Amino acid sequence: MRTISLLSSLVFAVALNAQTFTLTSSTVGGQATMEEVFNGFGCTGGNVSPQLSWTNAPAGTMGFAITMYDKDAPTGSGWWHWVVFDLPASTTALPQGAGDPAKGLMPAGATQGKTDFGMPGYGGPCPPPGHGLHQYVITVYALKTDKLGVDASASPAVVGYNLNAQALAKASIVFYYGR
Repeated sequence: MRTISLLSSLVFAVALNAQTFTLTSSTVGGQATMEEVFNGFGCTGGNVSPQLSWTNAPAGTMGFAITMYDKDAPTGSGWWHWVVFDLPASTTALPQGAGDPAKGLMPAGATQGKTDFGMPGYGGPCPPPGHGLHQYVITVYALKTDKLGVDASASPAVVGYNLNAQALAKASIVFYYGR
């Protein structure tokens, strides 16, 4: 009986020390700031993508992807604000502003896909006035492939389909914005 108790304690201790795939940001918290908000469509923000860091990717991770999605957009299908894929497995962070393709802050080989704004790169929050708080979900995907097999012109839905087919794990952060 003592052996079973000791084994149970060991399993419990290992479970407590297990690390999970985690996404964090030093620049965005529970609410968007004007720095992250889109500059257009009636919004006057900085349109700067947040800094992101992730840890504890699962064994076998060959690449990463990042999306930012607003399920509350009044479109019937939500709104894709950011789509990044083919990030190398060695990547564990993106600096603030990496979502601007002109700045060249993405790791070599990474692709910023087309968003629902009709262009590649980060497009910040900009919900309709009076529509309430919208929930923005940034997700990093640990992938079992180094190349997703789509190009920058693929729709966010096609990219999402391929991401989910290749995902080993996902980690997300959520923030809110309304105007």
